[in-house]
Amino acid sequence: MALDGPISPRNLTAKLHYLKRGAEKPTFYRIEPPPGVPQWNGIDDEHEVSIEDARGRESEFSLDRNGFALVKAPTAVASFYDPEEIKRVYYPEVEQLLRSAVGASRVFIFDHNVRNASVPGLAPPSRQVHNDHTVNSAPRRVRDHLGAEADELLKHRFGIVNVWRPVRGPVLDSPLALCDARSFTDDDLIPSDLVYAHVRGETSRVEYKPTHRWYYFSEMQADEALLIRIHDSANDGRARLSFHTSFENPLAPGAPPRESIEVRALVFFPPAA
Repeated sequence: MALDGPISPRNLTAKLHYLKRGAEKPTFYRIEPPPGVPQWNGIDDEHEVSIEDARGRESEFSLDRNGFALVKAPTAVASFYDPEEIKRVYYPEVEQLLRSAVGASRVFIFDHNVRNASVPGLAPPSRQVHNDHTVNSAPRRVRDHLGAEADELLKHRFGIVNVWRPVRGPVLDSPLALCDARSFTDDDLIPSDLVYAHVRGETSRVEYKPTHRWYYFSEMQADEALLIRIHDSANDGRARLSFHTSFENPLAPGAPPRESIEVRALVFFPPAA
């Protein structure tokens, strides 16, 4: 499928799950919580929103302008359900893609997630409007993974980019919706804790605002990838992040479960960047 092709957009309206802002910091326990503490204390806030199909307009969107971009990205991976093949074949592909697409001088992939609701043990698509990190947890990722190098690396521009692609296309069930960075401010973000056995992470959930502009790319194929800016340390007017979520597609009821992979990477830029 050629990008920017002549296609009739499939705009739609769907329910997205935001979070109400409360007095307590939202916290989700991935482990058994302490006695008397709920697994999750957040308050879901569902809203029907318009989601514009950006298919056929791919070149209008970029990481610096919108916080996300769609790129053509063929892969040599035979099975995305083989963790060793992902690390051996796909990680180097993603590293090269990010070096080329964002101008990174160094890329460090720290994890990936394969989603398929029909396979036991794999996660279903996430229905929460979110961003994977905050301004506090992003530099913490650098320290967690790169140790002694972190102090020097953090003196220069760095970021986190997620690379999301279908394992099988076209994606009809649970497409990914992305919010245009020009339509929100940092005040819309709600820092939220994720508690694991040995670490407490921090992500961003989102408070609903009617100004948010949402997009998706209809019927994504396995040779396409979405680049999603999760964090960028540069505070110079470019988009520093975009939040995202899957949604129930009203145009494709009963479609086979979505199969996708998301790779998360630290990207570092030359000192002059």
